Formats: sequence, C-alpha cells, structure tokens
Amino acid sequence: MNAFPPEDADRDLDFNAIVAKYEKRIFNVIYGNLKDYEEAADLTQETFINAFRHFDRFRGEAKVFTWLYQIARNLCINRSRQLGRQRALRIESLDQPRETDDDEGMQREVADWSQSPQNMLEDKELRQRILAAVETLPPEYKEVLMLREFDDLSYNEIVAATGLTLENVKTRLSRARGMLRRKLGPYYRM
Repeated sequence: MNAFPPEDADRDLDFNAIVAKYEKRIFNVIYGNLKDYEEAADLTQETFINAFRHFDRFRGEAKVFTWLYQIARNLCINRSRQLGRQRALRIESLDQPRETDDDEGMQREVADWSQSPQNMLEDKELRQRILAAVETLPPEYKEVLMLREFDDLSYNEIVAATGLTLENVKTRLSRARGMLRRKLGPYYRM
C-alpha cells in the first residue's frame, strides 16, 4: 500500500492524514474552476472518495497532490459539461409564468438596464461627442442638421425656414450626416 517514492514526504501518511493535509487545497482548486461553493464541497468529497477507491492502484509515479489534482480536475471537467447540458435544456421563455413552491405561477421581471449608471454615463458621453462634432460642421450644414435632427422639422418646413430648395436641403443634410459619420466613426466602430 505504500507505493510512494522515497523523496515524497507523504509516503508514511495513511489516507486520513492525506485527506486532512490536502482537503483545503483540493477544495480551492475545484472552487477556482466552478465558482460554486456547494459544487466545490461536493466535488472535493467525490475526489477523495475516488482517491480512496483507487488508492491501492496509486503507483507513486507522481506526488500525492498531483494525483489528487488530476482526479479533481477530471471531476470539474465532467461537472462543467453536465451543468452545460442542464443549462441548455433549461431554456425558458421570460414570458412564461415561473413555477414556485406553492404551485402558483409567477411572472418574471426583466431588469431595465437602460437607466443603469453605466448606460446613463455612456448616453451622456455619446450626446457630448455628437454635439461637439455638430459644432465643428460648417454653418450651412449645421443649420439644416439642427433643424432636422434636433428641432424635428420636416424637409418642407426646413425649406420654408431657410429659403433653400428641397434638393439643396436634402444635399446639405446628407453631407452633414456624412461628415458626422466620419468624425464619430473612430469612436463607435465595432
């Protein structure tokens, strides 16, 4: 039963001493992989059960921790695959009522992230960049763009307000949008 190489400090330990020595390290390895305390506790126990079952076949070619680590790693891989399959099977519509313990259906609420601090900050930054870019436009392009996009005037209303022809309004608006695209493009490329 003692198949440990002479340089291995664990060669004289019985299995209970090995569990006591390596349980926390194995738990930390598993927890680091799965990020789930309960799963890590279960797989740590399963690691040592498997190790105990096959302890008589441990040849001592590797250190005890390395051997335990391999068992834990394989269990983590298997559990991750199993959880992935379960998640794939549990796709539910957000519109469907959710079952509860008291058998009453409960509607799901989906969080509205549009007003999150990050989104609000991004929107503010976008508005600032757009306004700064609009300010750099030549006056004749800035005027029609402001009337159309910010004042929400129709093309005919812009014609009436500026005295330009309809074709001229469309041309200036198109050129103004093109200038903005070029100015803002580096910030918003995906």
